[in-house]
This record gives sequence, C-alpha cells and structure tokens, in this order.
Amino acid sequence: MNKRAITFCSTAAISLLVAGCASTTPGSGASSESPTDASGTERSSEEPEGETATSTSDAAGATVEAPGPTPRLAVTHDGGVLVLDALSLEVEADLPAEGFTRLNPAGDGRHLFLTEGDAFRLLDAGTWSEPHGNHDHSYTTEPNLTDLAAEGSHPGHVVRHAGTTALYFDGAGRIDLLDPAELDAEAAELPVTESIEVADPHHGVAVRLEDGSLLETVGTEEERTGARVVDAAGQEIAATDECPNVHGETVAEGEAVVLGCEDGPVVYADGSFTKVASPDDYGRVGNVAGTEASHVVLGDYKVDEDAELERPELISLTDTRTGELQLVDLGTSYSFRSLGRGPQGEALVLGTDGELHVIDPESGEVTDELAVVQAWEEPAEWQEPRPTLFVHGQFGFVTEPASSALHIVDLDSMQVIDSATLPHVPNELSGVSGDVETEHSDEDHESDHGHEHDEEERTS
Repeated sequence: MNKRAITFCSTAAISLLVAGCASTTPGSGASSESPTDASGTERSSEEPEGETATSTSDAAGATVEAPGPTPRLAVTHDGGVLVLDALSLEVEADLPAEGFTRLNPAGDGRHLFLTEGDAFRLLDAGTWSEPHGNHDHSYTTEPNLTDLAAEGSHPGHVVRHAGTTALYFDGAGRIDLLDPAELDAEAAELPVTESIEVADPHHGVAVRLEDGSLLETVGTEEERTGARVVDAAGQEIAATDECPNVHGETVAEGEAVVLGCEDGPVVYADGSFTKVASPDDYGRVGNVAGTEASHVVLGDYKVDEDAELERPELISLTDTRTGELQLVDLGTSYSFRSLGRGPQGEALVLGTDGELHVIDPESGEVTDELAVVQAWEEPAEWQEPRPTLFVHGQFGFVTEPASSALHIVDLDSMQVIDSATLPHVPNELSGVSGDVETEHSDEDHESDHGHEHDEEERTS
C-alpha cells in the first residue's frame, strides 16, 4: 500500500490537465449516482473548415462557444448554491435558495435538481455540448436556478439510468419519470413522461431499467421490507421481501441493481433478486456506490442497531456476480458522503483521518492513501457540513468545511493538484460534465442519504 502526503502540481501541470479535459475521455467515476466523466466516448478534436471555437465574450449572460466540454460543480451552502468551473474552481454564480438544500445531477450533463422545500427545482449549470457530425460543439452561459420544479411532499432520491430520471416523493408516494434529454430551462414545464403512485408512501427509490421495467422499493411509513420490479404495463415480474429497512441503490456492471438492507444487500439481475447475507445478524448496508466499470459495489457497513450515530470503520464490497460480501477494515471512520468510484472502478473512501483511501474492489486490498484534508469528526446531525467526496472522471473533488476549502485530486497520479477557498462553508457537492450524454455516460451511481436519519428526512 502506498501512503502519500499532500503534494501540489505546478501551475503548468494543472494547465496541462485542464487542457486534457477537453480532449481525453477518462473512465468511469462515481457519483451518483452519481457523477461521471465528460462523456466516455472518443470525440474528434478537429474543427471543420471555416468553424472556429471561441471561449470569450463581452456580453454578460451570453452564450459563448468553448474549446471543449466545461465541467462545472455545484456546492450548497447556508443560503444558496455556488456554481463553479470544475477546472479552475472559479465561482461562476452564487444563487440564493431557502432552507436546507440537496443536489442531484439531472442526467443530461447540464442540469441538476436542487431539493428545496417540497420540490425538486431545476438548476441550469450553464454548460453543455451539442453533436455536430463527427464532433461536438461546447458552450457555456451563466448558471440559473430556474422556477421549473417538480412539486410533492418530501422529495427524496433522484436516480438516473437508462435514459430516464426518476424523482421519488416520499411523502406524496409518487414517482415522476422524465426524459433528461428534453430538459429545457426556458420550457413551461418539466418533461415528465409518467407519474406513478406507489401503494404506500415511504422513504423509497425507483430505477427505470433498459428493458422498460421499473424497480421500486416496497414499504410503509412504519416499515420498509423490500422491492419489486414491474414491466411497462405495470405487471409485477419479480419481488423480494428480504430487504428490511431498504435504503440506497446503485447500478453496477451488467445492469445489476444493488439495494442496501439492514441484514445485507439484495441484487437484482437477469430478472430475479438475490439476497447477499451479512456475516452479522445486524450488518447494515445503506449507502452504496456502483459503476458500470465494475461488478463489485462499494458500500458502508454498520453493526450497532442501537447506536444513535455509529461511526463505522468497516466498508462492504458486494460482488454482484457471485453474491458474496467482503468486509474491509479501514482503521478509520467515514460518513455517508465519503464513498466514490475511480476511473478504473476502484473503490474510494474519504476517511475521518483526512485521507482518501483507494481499495481494489476485487481483492479488498487498500492500495493507496493520500492526505487531502485535516482529520475531522462526523457531526451528530446528518444535515451539517462534513468533508464530501465527488468524482468526475479522473478527478476527485473534496470539500473541507472547517476551512471553506475545495480540493482537486488527480486520481491517476494521486496528488492534490489545486485548492481554493470558497466564499461560503460548503455542504453538499455535485456536478455536471458539460458534455454530450451518451447511453451509458450516466451509469455511475452512488446513494448518499444518511440512513440513520430516514425519519428526520421525512419530517424535517
């Protein structure tokens, strides 16, 4: 295992990495859900004769053409949300928002959903690309927190998969499915293709699959028991009741869907559910991070059913092919915003020791460690800021609320290559690629709701 201290690249090296983002296509990262690399497909860097990309404009708010995809970050804070250039860390906008807010990419490489009150509100990050023959054209404009919103009681999870974004309303007991490719900040309404009422409202999640079927959790406000899959006509084709307190979802290689449960996860693949038992009677997996680059899913692992706030040091690795669960002792605790996946599918965990731990998902070996932030302690309240990991391609972005800092880690060289001080204390962190979203460019998923606090999420 390699153990590294914080090191910084030279300005020239950072410039090369910034330039490379417009022409290289690193592999899968996690997000979330998860956040991914710019596109995942090769793009021609040649401009046709007579067409020249530009990146400057004197007109405030104007659309300008950029030399390549321009990824942007979104960071919530007390009073609003910052939008930053992911390469320079320059603040592009500070947009006001009310109350405690959450962030999820919308699935089109440009927009995010900001959970604000009883609504998913559309945030235009102001960066996108459009296909043009054998190449793409990329553009930027000012970010905009629009008035477009999907409204309903207690908005919860947002899942992007198979060209569909699923918005889950815990209190309303409703699933809104929309086409992210049709999102338009200037439209009169969101492109919702279908709204589905669940049998009983609960803190749940839904995933649209490639064959048109829909996986949804099953439960009530008092108890969550499992999940089921229905076909396009609404007929049940598979179900499981072996997932007590179901929470958290992710999609791995081969469209294997993993759901967290308090006695070990369940896997849905090839039309059926498989139970993966924890080695402990209470061995809860509730936050998971998967990627199309790996058949192994990273998850948390908790063993104290009575703990008001357990600070675990074990992480779980669920093999979706064999149905086996492996535990790895990190020797440090972490939080529900600590999990991610690297460009080669490696498992990433940001520990309270301040280090980013890299784990081989196959062997469970900790292969590298890098000091990124100062040692920290998970706060008792899940809404409070804590260091957070977000992965975009070969880069990991890490917040440090204690100093209002944001750091960039090159996951290939395992170096901190840049840092910036933000104008506000950062809380949640997400981002968009600014690239053309291809069929599988949104296939990295991570669920980051603090599972001990499901009821607080429902009632706050």
